[in-house]
Amino acid sequence: MTPLEEVSHIATVQIEIEVQLDQRWMKLSEILALEEGSIIEMTRSAGENIDIFFGSKLAAFGEIVIIENLMGVRITDFNTEL
Repeated sequence: MTPLEEVSHIATVQIEIEVQLDQRWMKLSEILALEEGSIIEMTRSAGENIDIFFGSKLAAFGEIVIIENLMGVRITDFNTEL
């Protein structure tokens, strides 16, 4: 039986996925000055490795990708220690 077949009975359960791309400290005055369309510069860029969480558990690893005008995450490996 494949792993997908083993969990098929719970395959429709929704789980929150969190991908943390970067963190930045900002002054309150900078936050209050933000408007729709504002850009916040970050230090990370395409090709960098990131962690992917399912719920609060580290579940996978990936890299930041840019495809046309969109930023995304390519999963490169799964955490087998879950």
